[in-house]
Amino acid sequence: MKRNNLILFFLFLFVFSFSGYSQEEERILYFQMEPLDDSLFIKIQERFFIEPPDPKAEVIVDLRDNTNQTISVKGALYPLLALEEDLRSRILVYPFKLNLEETINYGSVFTSVLNKLRLKKIVNPPSVFQISPTLGYINPFLQFMGGERFGFALKKDVGFSFGIGTPYSGAIETNLYEINFHLLGLKVGYISNDDTFIEHKHSNNHNNIYITKSYQVSYVVPFGNFFEFGYFKSIDNFDSLQTLLYSSEQNIARLKNGRILDPFLVEGAFYNWEFRYPIKILESTRSKIYVEKYLNEIHIGYTGRELSLAGSVFDLRFDAMVKSKEREPQYVMDILVQKVFEYWAFAAIAIGPSVIFGTLDNGKPGFTSLFVNVRLKVGSSL
Repeated sequence: MKRNNLILFFLFLFVFSFSGYSQEEERILYFQMEPLDDSLFIKIQERFFIEPPDPKAEVIVDLRDNTNQTISVKGALYPLLALEEDLRSRILVYPFKLNLEETINYGSVFTSVLNKLRLKKIVNPPSVFQISPTLGYINPFLQFMGGERFGFALKKDVGFSFGIGTPYSGAIETNLYEINFHLLGLKVGYISNDDTFIEHKHSNNHNNIYITKSYQVSYVVPFGNFFEFGYFKSIDNFDSLQTLLYSSEQNIARLKNGRILDPFLVEGAFYNWEFRYPIKILESTRSKIYVEKYLNEIHIGYTGRELSLAGSVFDLRFDAMVKSKEREPQYVMDILVQKVFEYWAFAAIAIGPSVIFGTLDNGKPGFTSLFVNVRLKVGSSL
């Protein structure tokens, strides 16, 4: 009965939200293009012979004067008509725009110089894309272990997402992978397991989390992308062979005080939720802070993509699992550096260390996992 009531509740909110997402967009005549399409930004700079092209360059388009439409790249002004028609069309329909007319007011005559110092770019409000309850899942970043799900839209609010590891797990911590279908804030997902990333780790596996075939349903409340709640249910139970493998003596820590630390074999049903606040830090293209309950564990953290600092571009993720009935608290951190490789991989690939700090198999605090993690930006400048 409780499950039926939950399904009815999801359907009610889904129908309720369906009526609120068909708004006509206002035409913006003076805007800054957010750096979310590497190939487009690089093509624009190549047409103006800007070397090397920067996928995160500041690009401002001014369409207010029909006889003198301009585009500014890194502070240099060019006529928009200097670009080919197909490139101009892509700029005009570019969906990720910051309306600069909204920032001009009577006080701008006194504050324009201060604005040029870019002090506000340390922390900025998120993009329109990030705060959408129906489009927030769209994400061009695919991380090999943990982190946000890679998501793409088939058409507007309909799409898929995919992830390896849980959104909160670190390197070589879990065998989970998932694929989800999204529709107007509703997510329905299938979860399975693959031991490829964990089978070669031979110590400190006592805090791992193992999954069997499962499904999940969740929903983002239709008032903004700040709260998501859902339901997770195992389809299968672990068979005797899996139980012996995942709970072997190699994966168990027996402490001197008599405590036994063993992995979390996920079975049963769970109610999950996440409070999040999308925010731009250091001009990141996608970032948020969050508090989450996932599989009866409480997580607090931050995740950010393409942060810029002193000419460096990097991803940063920190997750603190502060409470769990099954596992010891632990702290995950990823630092993935971009601009390491050349040519198309300059902006498409970020690589760096991924560490987990927790309780070692001898009961002392330390690094339980240290590995190299990789992030791809799908659709970058090929």
